[in-house]
Amino acid sequence: MHPPSERTTPAPQPATPQSTRAPRITLRADLRASWVDGLIAVVITAGLFALIWARITSGASSTATVMPFMAEDPRAFWLYFLSQAFGWSALLWAWGTVLLGLLLSGRRPSWLRISATRLERLHRTTSLNTMILIAAHALLFAAELIRFDDDSWPAATWTAFVEAFVPGGYQSGTGRIAIPVGQAALYLAIPLGLLFYVRHRIGPKTWRVMHRFVIVVYVLSVWHTLLYGTNVWYDGWFRTTIWLLQIPVALLLLARLMRPARRSERLPAVSAASSKPLWGVRLTGRVAAAGVVAALLAVVLSGHDGGRQQPPEDTSSSHEHD
Repeated sequence: MHPPSERTTPAPQPATPQSTRAPRITLRADLRASWVDGLIAVVITAGLFALIWARITSGASSTATVMPFMAEDPRAFWLYFLSQAFGWSALLWAWGTVLLGLLLSGRRPSWLRISATRLERLHRTTSLNTMILIAAHALLFAAELIRFDDDSWPAATWTAFVEAFVPGGYQSGTGRIAIPVGQAALYLAIPLGLLFYVRHRIGPKTWRVMHRFVIVVYVLSVWHTLLYGTNVWYDGWFRTTIWLLQIPVALLLLARLMRPARRSERLPAVSAASSKPLWGVRLTGRVAAAGVVAALLAVVLSGHDGGRQQPPEDTSSSHEHD
């Protein structure tokens, strides 16, 4: 008889280490997650529309001063007022997403209890909704142009497209400057915002450099509003509120420039590792940001920003749009 074979047990396999890489962030996932933020934006836009409507009907809005025919029959211009409301909510969301981005670009304040992950996701969703709100503002403006065009539908649509979306296509009054400024904000916001989702292809360093130009989009948006927002013309407190909101953005931007999150971007490190021209460029940026903060404080304290101070004597023939 053969001896019974020994029963062997398989050698224990080494545990496979689980990947510590975070799940890849996709545009589709962020769009799904942005519905709460988008719903809040819709509610805010509805509230702004109600405020604009109330100010028009009461005669308190500067829009009624610039275009009195709108106050005579506000129901005929509801689409225009809705475009204004979307424009204001787009500016508000742009302000919020810029603040979130600046908070994420360095050490977070101790009083901010939200985690970095949630803050980053909120920044992405508010950024996506900002793009949507800006596009809605422009589309509603184009729809308003179509409504009051007596040409055929194809001709009116083409004219509205040129005036609303082609730089230089709008040739009336202040819009000759203000409309291209707004178009520049729209056409820069979309690619700069979406570059995040292809940063693995263009490289993180390239993405960081390009993403910093988002602040230019915000400046263009504020400039467009002050130039073409007829409901802030001649209005002291309404216009001053816009300037007050810029102070935290300017201060936080200055703080980030003075002490960047990456040590390699701080002035002593740049001076030691790079050429003098690059050091000079970074120093100039910090000085310019400090100058902007000082200018903002001067504007708010003085109440004068160089805008329209007194309404013209006769505005009955004025047909400005924002």
